[in-house]
This record gives sequence, C-alpha cells and structure tokens, in this order.
Amino acid sequence: MTTALVTAPPDAKRRRIRKRELTTRDRRSLRLARMLVWPALIVAIVITQVPFLVTIYYSFQRWNLQRPGDQAFAGFANYAKVFSNGAFVESLIATVLITGGSVLFSVILGLFLAVLLDRKFLGQGVARTLLITPFLMMPAAAALIWKWSMLDANVGMVNWFFSLVGIPPVAWNTDLPILTIVMVLTWQYTPFMMLIILAGLQSQSGEVLEAAAVDGAGPFRSFFYMTLPHLRTYIELAVLLGTIMLLQVFDPIAIMTRGTGGTKTLPYLLYERAFVGLEIGEAAAYGVLTVILTIIVATVALRLLFKIFRTEGAR
Repeated sequence: MTTALVTAPPDAKRRRIRKRELTTRDRRSLRLARMLVWPALIVAIVITQVPFLVTIYYSFQRWNLQRPGDQAFAGFANYAKVFSNGAFVESLIATVLITGGSVLFSVILGLFLAVLLDRKFLGQGVARTLLITPFLMMPAAAALIWKWSMLDANVGMVNWFFSLVGIPPVAWNTDLPILTIVMVLTWQYTPFMMLIILAGLQSQSGEVLEAAAVDGAGPFRSFFYMTLPHLRTYIELAVLLGTIMLLQVFDPIAIMTRGTGGTKTLPYLLYERAFVGLEIGEAAAYGVLTVILTIIVATVALRLLFKIFRTEGAR
C-alpha cells in the first residue's frame, strides 16, 4: 500500500492538487475575468471583422459612384477584372520591390545600429532616444519633410550637399521614385528593426563571449560565428513583422510620387480605384486580395513568433 502511494503517477497528483486549488472563489474570479474581456473582444470584432465582411460583400457587387442607383450582384466579375487588366500584377511587383528593399536595408542598418548601441558609452540613452524618433513620427509628416526639405530638386538639403561637391541636382521624386520611397521607409522603419535586434543582443550571455575571447576568438569571428547565429530568430521576426507593416504603407507614396514611376502598390491602387475611378466593387476586390496577402504573411510571422517563444521557454 505504501509503495503504491509513493509510485503514484505525478500527473494524477497534479490533477488532484489542481482540483483542490480551484475553489469557488477562484471560479468566480475566472468568470469575472472573462466577463471583463468580452467587451474589448466585441469591440475588436466590430471594428475589424464587420468592415471586412462588408468589403467582401461589396467585392461581389457592380457599383460605380457615378451611377449610384445602378448597383447589382456581379459575382466574381470584379475579381476577374482585377486579374485581367494587368494593374494588379504591376502593383504586386511594386509592392514586393518597395517592401523587400525597405525591409532589407532596414534590417542591415538596424543590425549595425543595434551593435553600436549595445556598447557602453557616454550619452547612450540620448542616442537611443534620437534613433527611435523616426519610427514615432507620423508617416504623412515624415513624407512631407523628405519631399520638400530633403529631396526637393531646388531647395532640398540633399541636392544642396551634392552642389558642394559638384554633383548636379537630382529630381528624386520623378527620376528615382522607387529609390526615393525605399529611402524614406528605410529611414522610418530602421528603429523598429534596431529595437528587436538590440533585444536579441542584450539576451546573449556575456560569459559565452568572454569564453570565446579567452580561447583566442577575435571580435569579428565572435560576431559572425556566435552573435549572428544567436540573432537569427530575432532578425527573422523583425523581417516578418516589418513586412506586415510595410505591406500597408500608403502615405509616402500618395504624398511623394502619387503612384508614378512603378510605385503604385496594392494599398495605393485600392485608393485609386475607390476614390479616383469610383469603382467601389473593384476596389473592394483589391482590398480583399490585399488582406489575404497580409494574412498569409502574418500567419508565417505568428508561427515564427510562437516557435521563438517555445525555444526560449525550453531554455
């Protein structure tokens, strides 16, 4: 009898302990916690899911605001028009180029700045605050500053600096529109990448780096063979979350290039069809496809995020 009690399965013991711990007061607390969450959940569903369902409904309607009374069910005609007119493929390519270029340069600069900020130096807190500032600016304000103060062909600071070294002025918004948008987005989203990578650097054990230094590994070898593998999951997370946010970028394109020069991304194309072409049904179809693309990227990001949490928890 004593042996049977000693060798009882630990899972059964845990179940008995949990049953004893879950009192009537605990059940009331759990019920109250769920009741407090429900209002926020309902508001979130109303704000996010109801407009999306309405968008899906309009995507199956033939509706042009120039003929408000001529509205009828169109089936998949709007989706067929989206895939047949060629604008969707061009916008998808522009979205991939702008998003991919911005994410790539943001990660590279974010890694460089994170390594610098991981060192102890005088004014570290001030430097960190200043480097985060671009990400806190409103996208429309940042686009206006870059368009007129920095990249204007006549009074921009960049062209003024070029004139000092004999380089002719560049009309950035018209001659190099894709590069211009990528520059602005890189400047604005580099702090986001930097913060995630900096968190990864600060989570690395200093004892491992000290042991590598004792064994004769230099700073570059330690960085490439020890720090970078440690930062892999953080860099992947920064890339995927940054991609989700950059897929929805609209303000810089609308303010700086107005979709010209190959910068007409999916969000701008949606705006153009809805507010310029007044084709509500076709614009809704573009919106549904954009949401589906964002959900695919978000699913990959969330799976990676859960994988990171499981790995860190196992450690």
